[in-house]
Amino acid sequence: MLGIGKSRDRELDAAVKELAKADTLAFGGVGIAATLLPATEAYRHVERALDEHPEEARKKVDWLLEHGSPAGKAYAATLLERVDAEAGRAAWTRLHDDEGQFTTFSGCIMGRATLREYATERLAGN
Repeated sequence: MLGIGKSRDRELDAAVKELAKADTLAFGGVGIAATLLPATEAYRHVERALDEHPEEARKKVDWLLEHGSPAGKAYAATLLERVDAEAGRAAWTRLHDDEGQFTTFSGCIMGRATLREYATERLAGN
């Protein structure tokens, strides 16, 4: 049992580290082949961890919100929003003044955004 917990910790740490260095925000497959980016896979891993062991995962998401790349911070705020609407809104409000940029993907459509722009959309309910 102890080994499973340590393995789970390492996997969660690896997923958070992947998100912390992410330069692209994508929640599904990208491009014609609908390829899942490593950051998208990491996001899904942390999302599952929030359901399975919320206290441990929440600490990691809080760390990501503080220390992640601009895309990593957007992933963190999205994760918080998913599990705690008030905490998510607070995160987006905090990120509202951040000019950090990242690439976005929605299917085959690639774009660029700043955290300010993305947070403004999230706070407006989009």
